Amino acid sequence: MSFFDRFASSAHDIAIDLGTVNTVIYVRGKGIVLNEPSVIALETRDGVRHVKVVGNDAKLMMGKTPANIQALRPLRDGVIADIEIAEQMLKHFIEKALGGSSRLRRRSNVVVCVPSSSTMVERRAIRDAASNAGALGVQLIEEPLAAAIGAGLPVTEPRGAMVIDIGGGTTEVAVLSLGGVAYSGSIRIGGDKMDDQIVSHIRRKHNMMIGEMTAERVKLAIGCAVAPQGKGIVMTVKGRDLVNGRPSEVEVTEAEIADALAEPVGQIIGAVRQALEQTPPELAADIIDEGITLTGGGALLRRMDQAIAEATGLSVRVAEDALICVAMGAGMAFEDRVYRGVLLVA
Repeated sequence: MSFFDRFASSAHDIAIDLGTVNTVIYVRGKGIVLNEPSVIALETRDGVRHVKVVGNDAKLMMGKTPANIQALRPLRDGVIADIEIAEQMLKHFIEKALGGSSRLRRRSNVVVCVPSSSTMVERRAIRDAASNAGALGVQLIEEPLAAAIGAGLPVTEPRGAMVIDIGGGTTEVAVLSLGGVAYSGSIRIGGDKMDDQIVSHIRRKHNMMIGEMTAERVKLAIGCAVAPQGKGIVMTVKGRDLVNGRPSEVEVTEAEIADALAEPVGQIIGAVRQALEQTPPELAADIIDEGITLTGGGALLRRMDQAIAEATGLSVRVAEDALICVAMGAGMAFEDRVYRGVLLVA
């Protein structure tokens, strides 16, 4: 039995979108079973660090922990920044996805999504993290290809399709055809960069410091890629006044947040334009008919599709279930033999 046949035979195969912001796990025959923040909280007792909580509970602790507890995000810019902590987080997620440690002992085959621009060293770190977390066999799939499969694009047909996957740490732009990547580009710009821009804007304009959790809430509530007419929605934001050091609150508008996000949105549009310039003419003709598909959490930024459509002159749509498209596509890749060629042996 070949590696691929063995891989296709396990009832406990799982696909993991190990994202900078969220980790999504797909289990064969069950679909998406876990979608939680890529955050782990470690508690130090007697000089030794222990895992306290992982995922949703750990995210609630960010910026609010006492001295003996750290809430950490072990991934940055789409790749593992701390492999030891990432392994612990991943082990807990796999255990939760499979229903407990007794089933984890049956060791599962795993497909892990990786950025198309990731280096061999970064891919090896992801492979090692999955292996040490209990995976029997590990395969990789490039994120834009997984996103396209999850979004229902005809990636195995001789037609060009363009997908833009805007994640927390990276934005992947790819043109796909015949089960492969005809062009791929990646920039280290995503939801995290947008949050940073909001923090910087409020500090600069309002002399107030806010945390990354507050910045994320502002982005979700009133963030947009195209400025509205007038001020738009107004939101109250709370933080620490940098002048007198006291807790404070200010009102921010949709228009000023759009201005704060103009730089990362412009960089994403620049990556899309570069991809279109590098696309072969026949595939470019197909993209006119197929349009561009947006996936990832960043695709849900209001009017992001409008901004890209205005910049390119092409039709742009946001994929259904954009947040979980990558994990869905990775899961479909090992469940459906038509996609077998897209998986890479780690």
